[in-house]
Amino acid sequence: MNHYVIRPVRAEEWQKVKELRLAALHDPIAPLAFLETVDQAEARTDAFWQDRAAGASHGRHARQFVAEAPDGQWVGSVTVLIEEGGTTDYFDHAIAQTQGHLVGVFVRAEQRGTGLIEELFAASLDWAWSLEEPAVERVRLFVHEDNARAGSFYRRYGFRASGHVVPVPGDPSAKELEYVLTRP
Repeated sequence: MNHYVIRPVRAEEWQKVKELRLAALHDPIAPLAFLETVDQAEARTDAFWQDRAAGASHGRHARQFVAEAPDGQWVGSVTVLIEEGGTTDYFDHAIAQTQGHLVGVFVRAEQRGTGLIEELFAASLDWAWSLEEPAVERVRLFVHEDNARAGSFYRRYGFRASGHVVPVPGDPSAKELEYVLTRP
């Protein structure tokens, strides 16, 4: 793992943010892992990707962490969104306390099983736990009920099923399961 640099994205790296997202959406598991299609992402303007990279590069509301290979290729990513207490989430549910929400978890197939995702999670969680006023006391993520590989990793990492289940947008017969990790 020493040959990868784990770091936050920089605002000017919007083209790499876009490229990695499109790679993730081309992955065979993408329909279970992401709430966006390749066609939707490809239709987005450069301004969208520029705003996305800028918003994930600094500030308190979001941070995208990438794993960068020595040749500069991005091989994995995790984004942390901060959901403030008293607001509503993507699924239109009330947020009771300020929390982190991990999204966009992706590692290229050739790097899976190398420990890279653990490094990305560690950087993401370190950042979330470092926030103050109000502090982040828990981080959550959602996993599709049929995405056993992801669910298994999250449990090994220490996340626990909360019992909160939401229908998948666009497919109410499918469910997303919430997993939660509390601050150490």
